[in-house]
Amino acid sequence: MIILIFIVGGIFSLIGMFVSGKLKRKFKLYSQIQLSNQMSGAEIAAKMLQDHDINDVQITSVRGQLTDHYNPVNKTVNLSEVVYNERNAAAAAVAAHEVGHAVQHATAYRWIGLRSKLVPLVNISAKILNIGNMIMFMGAGALYFFGQGGFETILMVLIAANVFMTSFALVTLPVEFDASNRALAWMKDKNIVTQGEYAGSADALKWAGMTYVVAALAALANLLVYLAMFLGRD
Repeated sequence: MIILIFIVGGIFSLIGMFVSGKLKRKFKLYSQIQLSNQMSGAEIAAKMLQDHDINDVQITSVRGQLTDHYNPVNKTVNLSEVVYNERNAAAAAVAAHEVGHAVQHATAYRWIGLRSKLVPLVNISAKILNIGNMIMFMGAGALYFFGQGGFETILMVLIAANVFMTSFALVTLPVEFDASNRALAWMKDKNIVTQGEYAGSADALKWAGMTYVVAALAALANLLVYLAMFLGRD
C-alpha cells in the first residue's frame, strides 16, 4: 500500500508537470497578442474594480512568474510584474481574474468565504501530513515502533488531515472558475478586448483552471489511498 502512495503521487506529479508546462506555453503565446486598447494589467484591474464600485482594494506589483493572487486579509490584488506592466491578452486575463476574487469577496460569494475558513485547518493539516507521511514511509518499522494501536491512530489522523486538504481543493474549484467567469463576462460586456483577444484570454484562464482540477484530483486520490490502507490494515 505504501508503494501505491508513491505510484499515485508519481502519476499526478507527471500530470501536474504536463498541465503546468501547457499553461506556461499558453501564457507565452497569448503574451504576444497585444491589446488594441493598450491597457496594462494594472489599468484593467483598476477599471474592473471601479466598474464594480469597489474602492477599498489596492493593486500592487509582486515579483515572480504566475505569482498573481488576491489577498482578502489586506484587500490587495497582487499582480506579477509582467501582468502589472504588460498590455496583452494574457495579462488582461490574469488581472481580471484576480479582481474577480475581489468581486467575490465584496459580494460575499459563499464559496470564497468557506475557503477562507478552511485555510487555518489546511495549514495545520499540511504540517501533520509532512510528519505523518514520513512515519508511514517507514512501513513495517513504523508498525513495530508504534504498535498496532498507535499505527491505526496515525492512519486516522492522516485521513482527517487529508479530508481537510481534499475539501479545500474541491472548494477551490468553484472559487477559481467563478472568478474566471466573472472576469471574462466583464471583459466581454465592457468591450475591453476584441474577439481574438477574448479567445486568447479565455484559453489562458481555462488552462490556469486545469491546474486546480489536477490538484483536487490528486488530493482526492491521496485520501482514497489512505482510506484503503486503513480499511485493509488487518
